Amino acid sequence: MSNINCLFNNLFTKNNKWEEIGNLGYLFPGLSGKTKKDFNDLESNFFYISYMDIFSNIELNFSNKNKVKIYKDEKQNKIQYGDVLFTASSESLNEIGFSSVVTKELKNDYYLNSFSFGLRFNSKNVFDPNFLKHLFRSEIFRKQIIKCSSGVTRYNISKKKFSKILIPIIPIDIQIEIASILDNFNELTNELTNELTNELTNRKKQYEYYRNKLLSFSDDIESKEIQSLFNIRGGYTPSKKEINFWKEGTVPWFRMEDIRKNGRILGNAIQLVNEAGIRGKPFKENSIILATTATIGEHALITKEFICNQQFTIFTLKEEFINTISIKYLYYFFFIISEWCKNNTKTSSFPSVEIKKLSKINIPIPSIEKQKEIVEILDKFETLVNNLSEGLPKEIEASIKQYEYYRNKLLTFNKE
Repeated sequence: MSNINCLFNNLFTKNNKWEEIGNLGYLFPGLSGKTKKDFNDLESNFFYISYMDIFSNIELNFSNKNKVKIYKDEKQNKIQYGDVLFTASSESLNEIGFSSVVTKELKNDYYLNSFSFGLRFNSKNVFDPNFLKHLFRSEIFRKQIIKCSSGVTRYNISKKKFSKILIPIIPIDIQIEIASILDNFNELTNELTNELTNELTNRKKQYEYYRNKLLSFSDDIESKEIQSLFNIRGGYTPSKKEINFWKEGTVPWFRMEDIRKNGRILGNAIQLVNEAGIRGKPFKENSIILATTATIGEHALITKEFICNQQFTIFTLKEEFINTISIKYLYYFFFIISEWCKNNTKTSSFPSVEIKKLSKINIPIPSIEKQKEIVEILDKFETLVNNLSEGLPKEIEASIKQYEYYRNKLLTFNKE
């Protein structure tokens, strides 16, 4: 830790020059004017960086080989070594403006997809890219980036405000040393995360194996198409213009964020909406929501009246089946439906599942006694996996917090 303490003393006793981002470089947009055909075309000829490539990685790893068709005379922005890429919008204010840095020279041409933008510095000699990957994810910069955002149900970054963000100009050798220390912390965190994640993955695979076995039936078991079992509707977001819809709300409004934070069986949502903002009646309790755009395949069982955003399709069991078919059984079977969705996604800038095809999938319907037996067994499996899921992340979280502590300490600078 002596190197870190030495750096602390150096940084905290020295005043550093700060400069607006717009004075040091310029912002450039992602792909524009593209259609679904450009992403699905067999002649798609260039790689592109997606929203999730940026969101999930502090530095680009180029593992995804997504392709888009770029025509000969088309003017689009290629990314370069040293570029910092940002997500431009999000449903959650805390998830907007996540960054990823191009830390390696590129062997192929890569384009930046829509819903994102890039920052390119005028000089390659002012900042070390490995330093920038930590800097733009630090607390001090996340706060500045969030201040550049506005919205009600979906937040967007103002490029004009973003260009005014202040960035410290410190010696390149100090940048490299800071990046080296934080890379080591990050590597240790990733090693622990991978080890514990593998443990959890193995348990989940074991659970999935038995779940699939329990949900496999012989051909003589009756089955019904999804469209005959459910009333199917699309989710939506109440109008941004009617701000009062979001005040003193009583009806849960579910987003992907709710599933990530609170699991797959949900009664409460992070955000509530006033009934005046609902188109018609809320969706009925004990309905299943399934993500059929963006984060394909994620699903949940909602136990209260609700609405949900347009990322989801809602499946409400028809009245005639309520006493003969267990909604919890159908919820478990939707894990199989989820895999079908992931394998039948229409690739584009905004991937989606074709609801017409989905609605014709057959679900086997054994006796209600057999359904209840399957639910009881899978409930126990899910409890065991969830207990493990809660324990292991705490160890990972402690390691991540250590990295974040030193990152924030090392990336807090005095001003002139």
